[in-house]
Amino acid sequence: MPFSLNLFSRRGRSALLPAMLLTSMSCLAAGYPEKPVRIVTPFPTNSVTDVLARPIAAKLTEAWGQTVIVDNRSGTAGMLGTELVAKAAPDGHTLLMGTNATHAINPGLFKNLSYDPVRDFAPITLVATSYLLLVVNAGVPANTVRELVAMAKAKPGKMTYGSAGSGSSPHLAAELFKTMAGIDFLHVPYKGSPQILIDVLGGRIDVYFSNAAVALPQVKSGKLKLLGVTGAKREATLPDVPTVSEAGVPDFEATSWFGMYAPARTPTDIIARVNADVVRIVAMPEVKKQFDDFSLTASTSTPAEFGAFGRRELEKWTRVVKASGAIAE
Repeated sequence: MPFSLNLFSRRGRSALLPAMLLTSMSCLAAGYPEKPVRIVTPFPTNSVTDVLARPIAAKLTEAWGQTVIVDNRSGTAGMLGTELVAKAAPDGHTLLMGTNATHAINPGLFKNLSYDPVRDFAPITLVATSYLLLVVNAGVPANTVRELVAMAKAKPGKMTYGSAGSGSSPHLAAELFKTMAGIDFLHVPYKGSPQILIDVLGGRIDVYFSNAAVALPQVKSGKLKLLGVTGAKREATLPDVPTVSEAGVPDFEATSWFGMYAPARTPTDIIARVNADVVRIVAMPEVKKQFDDFSLTASTSTPAEFGAFGRRELEKWTRVVKASGAIAE
């Protein structure tokens, strides 16, 4: 009687394939990294993505025994570096510090985006979030979000808000605020944050959704009034400041976020290893302190959680971009 188990039969090969694949992936993760790793930041040196990537790269170098470098590839609103990673070999040796701009805003802002934010990337972990401050000139009579909304409704299209350009986070945060509060502000775009702050302080602009590091010194000096923070919950460093949601626009949330990605089809064992090490590093007190210095909140997740979060953010901000009429400049 012939031996019935033929490992080289079609059935035998089919049964072996999943096991062989898992073994191959495990071997890849066990030997990873085999050469220097680069974390691409799609924005310039000293940008927030750069500030986040550098301590992580230094700690990964210690943990892995391989050099991990930060590769700044800025250009075209973050698309240059993001596309580079999308097209890189899926072996874990090229990673991306992506943002809400690269993965949630740009897809709705640019008609011919050179990458797909979902299809072309394997999410690894969320790394940090950053809230905005809703501030007004000290001469604006409103002292609360509700009072600001009432003022805007009484003078539709008369009050102004500034932003760092069409499609920027402050612009879209204000557009989301307008939609959810049922009001109309006049958008005044600028080419950068410094001039906006000067004009808000000078009373030429009424409202600004500002980076915390930029606005807080002026709030503390009494030159700006802080009405709310844009996160889902109050900030530990500003416990007495309500969220915009609890202060008058329920469910409002607009945060900037930053997270680690690999090219699509990177083996799941490698993704799991990078996730575990980055999550451990971000939790280190000295790393969290560096984040705190730039008003960034350390926030990590599983790959699956980060993927689901990214898809929700993409849907949300695509709607906001469309409603705002924003176009790429």
